[in-house]
Amino acid sequence: MEIKADHLKSIALVLTASIWFGHAQADTVLQGQVIRILDGDTVEVLDAEKQTHRVRLANIDAPERKQAFGDVSRQALAAMAYRQQVLVLDEGGDRYGRRIGVLTMNGRNLNTEMVAQGMAWVYTQYNNDKNLPPLEARARAGRLGLWADVHPMAPWDFRHSR
Repeated sequence: MEIKADHLKSIALVLTASIWFGHAQADTVLQGQVIRILDGDTVEVLDAEKQTHRVRLANIDAPERKQAFGDVSRQALAAMAYRQQVLVLDEGGDRYGRRIGVLTMNGRNLNTEMVAQGMAWVYTQYNNDKNLPPLEARARAGRLGLWADVHPMAPWDFRHSR
């Protein structure tokens, strides 16, 4: 039986992602192209079967689009992921029908990068990644991204204030 090189690459990517992130709760891995950036923590991914999946990045919460740094956060995620091939380590779904997952590209964890660049908060209520709080603290100390604002408002506070 002959195995095509593309299939081997896909298998290798899935195994690498599984080992790299060690997410025991990640049920499945979705592979596809990011075709839309809704905001700094939500994308749409088109898989090989031409099905679209709305994915909410796990463990982080980016500013809302009508909030300070909302557009900047969205643009930062777009610069990293738009039209790129990604793997999503699927951690389940939410009440809005979105998949919740860790977005990876070429071995990079984009959820982590958004926090490290000051483009998103650690979503403390739902965070299960112990590496994120120190990254947020560094971004805050360096006044990166949204932390350059004198009084940044967490997205969950912004949503509740409306």
